[in-house]
Amino acid sequence: MFVELCALSNFTFLTGASHPEDYAQKAALLGLPAFTIADVNSVAGIVRAHTELKEIARQIDLCATAEARDGPIGPPWPGPRSEDSAAVRNLPRLLPAARLRLRDGTEITALPEDRVAWARLSRLLTLGQCRAPKGRCHLDLADVLDGADGMQLLLHGLPEAPPVQPGAGRTWPQAEALTRRFPGKVSLLMTPAYDGQDRVRFDRWAALADALGLPTVASAAPLFHCARHRRLADVLTAIRSGCRVEDLGRDAQAHAEQRLRSEAEMLRLFRGHEDAVHRTAEIAARCSFCLSQLRYEYPSETRGGETAQDRLSRLAHEGLRWRYRNGAPPKVRKMLDHELRLIGKLGYAPYFLTVNDIVAFARSRDIICQGRGSAANSVVCYCLGITSVSPEVGTMVFERFVSEARDEPPDIDVDFEHERREEVIQHIYERYGRHRAGLCATVIHYRGKRAVREVGRAMGLSSDTLSALSSQIWGFGSVRGIEETRLREIGLDPTDRRLRQTIDLIYRIQGFPRHLSQHVGGFIITEGRLDELVPVENATMVDRTVVCWDKDDLDSLGILKIDILALGMLSCVRKAFDLIAHHHGAKFSLATLPVEDPAVYDMLCRADSIGVFQVESRAQMNFLPRMRPRCFYDLVIQVAIVRPGPIQGDMVHPFIRRRNGEEQVEFPSDALGEVLSKTLGVPLFQEQAMQIAIVGAGFDPSEADRLRRALATFKKHGNVSEFRTRFLKGMAQNGYDTAFAERCFSQIEGFGSYGFPESHAASFALLVYASAWIKCHHPGIFACALLNAQPMGFYAPAQIVRDAREHGVTVRPVCVNASFWDNTMEPDGQGGLALRLGFRQVKGLAQEDAEWLVSARGNGYGTVADLWRRAGLGQAVLTRLAEADAFAELGLGRRDALWQARAIRGDAPLPLFSGDMDGEGGAEPPVVLPPMSLGEEVVEDFVAMRLSLRAHPVALLRHVLTPGMGDPELAGRVQGPRGAGRSEGPAPRAPRDI
Repeated sequence: MFVELCALSNFTFLTGASHPEDYAQKAALLGLPAFTIADVNSVAGIVRAHTELKEIARQIDLCATAEARDGPIGPPWPGPRSEDSAAVRNLPRLLPAARLRLRDGTEITALPEDRVAWARLSRLLTLGQCRAPKGRCHLDLADVLDGADGMQLLLHGLPEAPPVQPGAGRTWPQAEALTRRFPGKVSLLMTPAYDGQDRVRFDRWAALADALGLPTVASAAPLFHCARHRRLADVLTAIRSGCRVEDLGRDAQAHAEQRLRSEAEMLRLFRGHEDAVHRTAEIAARCSFCLSQLRYEYPSETRGGETAQDRLSRLAHEGLRWRYRNGAPPKVRKMLDHELRLIGKLGYAPYFLTVNDIVAFARSRDIICQGRGSAANSVVCYCLGITSVSPEVGTMVFERFVSEARDEPPDIDVDFEHERREEVIQHIYERYGRHRAGLCATVIHYRGKRAVREVGRAMGLSSDTLSALSSQIWGFGSVRGIEETRLREIGLDPTDRRLRQTIDLIYRIQGFPRHLSQHVGGFIITEGRLDELVPVENATMVDRTVVCWDKDDLDSLGILKIDILALGMLSCVRKAFDLIAHHHGAKFSLATLPVEDPAVYDMLCRADSIGVFQVESRAQMNFLPRMRPRCFYDLVIQVAIVRPGPIQGDMVHPFIRRRNGEEQVEFPSDALGEVLSKTLGVPLFQEQAMQIAIVGAGFDPSEADRLRRALATFKKHGNVSEFRTRFLKGMAQNGYDTAFAERCFSQIEGFGSYGFPESHAASFALLVYASAWIKCHHPGIFACALLNAQPMGFYAPAQIVRDAREHGVTVRPVCVNASFWDNTMEPDGQGGLALRLGFRQVKGLAQEDAEWLVSARGNGYGTVADLWRRAGLGQAVLTRLAEADAFAELGLGRRDALWQARAIRGDAPLPLFSGDMDGEGGAEPPVVLPPMSLGEEVVEDFVAMRLSLRAHPVALLRHVLTPGMGDPELAGRVQGPRGAGRSEGPAPRAPRDI
């Protein structure tokens, strides 16, 4: 038998030219009993092959079950089965491995024999990657000698084996050292070069191995699983080398022979060395380790002899008394007891306690956080304070997310203030140690414009041609715009051979991994050493470490991931709460806001939602007056309905008609009525789409789980459409209308692009209500907090300021004597508050310079030179302040202040003039500069601060755009002396679409 022990996948980035899944499928069809994915200093791709093998096993079982029930599938076999026919029932075994490339050039393929050896391999890779920059691995032979116990080591043969002479054992010191350290574990790997010299080369390698006392092992060392990927391999090499394919020279593939091969092919290639081919099976038999043996252990989270379950129960009941000070309703108590029993039965208590400890740390630092996810909207999480959404709001039962049928951890994501999330991340590293905690990876794939740009450059296309091709790509990762008719329209010849090859390669490279990045916040936390479960490496960011598997890999292996995410609106809400407490003495939190305020819903019904979380887009603002939300659950629906799933499934208009009484509420069946009752018989949430598949189409638990995983592949090459025939057939068998089934599946396909479950919508709806409440009752504070939390949202500072002025807020300009770094609220002299713009609005001004200005301000500055002498600000900083008209309240117009700033020479005053001169300095004759027109002032405001308090830019052109309206002389009107024409009060109303 033959086992391929050294296949290179495309997770050896820009080198391997086939997916790990492709190798798994090809190995099965070739009849190989086992195969190895051995990427260079990495095990990033092996979980993909492992997952594909599980899918192949499932398909084989389905086929065997169907044949046992119904007989053979298809027509009778025409004759005796050929030995060369595809092994459609073969299920190969995956041997996890890594190709260790040492700094001296030595290459060793390491195959762990058992779970302990896998831990050593993982720690060995961690050692090399953590001592090197991201994407590199620095390993030496000494590291291998210290940490490779329990592994089968395949020493790659030298390109030209040295002649064997008496005493030649010393000609290869690395081989001798490995042989002495690991007797019986080292073999010499022989691979063909297909250059006509292989037979001679194999003989010399065999002689060298005999002299060293090593057995020989054969491998095809494939770069791709089939021959048609040869050109793709050349393109990847060209991208890696930074040159064109035609300039690769000897680095190009001379042929397509370096592919995965069958036993018969290997015996032909290694004629005379058949023992080396058969020895691969002996090595595979010694390696019993499989990825399914990895057992993830939650952090125990025991304290003071109290078990995790007892501690969770105690904290949950304490939280129940905190949440319901007048006593919890019996229904809630019953739900809590039920959830605690199920959590205890499945052993998930440590998971909930881990999330609780992270949230408790954030609360101790006054960091606002909000949990969401499938299990977050439970009574347990509500009592622990992980979420502020009452579980009574939702309709999903706990077992749909935490159940015995799905042997995997529940899903809880926690959003933190985006400006302070790093505090939480570093706390996790300190609390659990970097040997127990790390971020999961995100695989950056080739999609759309990146594929066009890099493949096109490698194929030698001009920049103009690449720009034209890129212009035809719309949306995320789509290359469907590159069609023959479109190519002709943009002036390209679709019959050009090079262009056709390039487009074909662009299609093929779609979905190929480009490199690893860090996940936005997915943390893996373990009880034991994390680096014995999966290799850990440095991230690009300082003080971050990541593992090499992404969230789908972790999900496939059942490994816990807690998402520590950042949300800008939480920063805005926290800043707003602080301002309300400072100026009004009222303290609020997400849990203590007044509920179901009619004024808030009235505001949202008017689509007055600029800056409000999730409902600020034009699509949401257009839908709000039609939806007319009047309660919290209406906001849950509002958040979820303007999404690709419901829109693509044509669910929006039926829901509105039923809500407005224009259409009768009907349920396809009583069973689906239980699923769709709260949404008037129309499926709007991802959970409902899942339940329709189970209840309506008769999906079994395994099929439903595969559908759920397909829906979770956000913005990836998903496989939701594979379920179409099964779904429609199941719906028809259960008596449902074909049109309804088609719409439901169309919605499911929409969720494959962007799914939004009810559990997430409920958590987001709370932030919708909180931000809308602040805007409704404290519009100035809301605008101030929103500006201080930038960048975020849809709207620029100019639109936020204009909206605040339309709500009656007085907005005051940046001033060197009144502003701070942040925007602030100050008394307006009439018993209210005015919004004072801060220095953060001045483009190019550093926070450090602003803080120096404020700390040295004292009783105020009198001249531009005062800032230079007292705050030590250089001419460049003073120029930016002058361009922002920050000296206006000193009686200096923009041009006057710029004149004075430009007169300053040097970064600091000379010692003689460093103190306050008190008028003793020489007086320079005044210079009279012409005043700026209103149009000039507005333009300079936008250049310096991206907003203006003087006028809307369109107001200067209104008489041109709409003859008979506006003031033709407005743009040229000269402002009063010293910037006196600046408006602070509410802005005049203007059309919303300006």
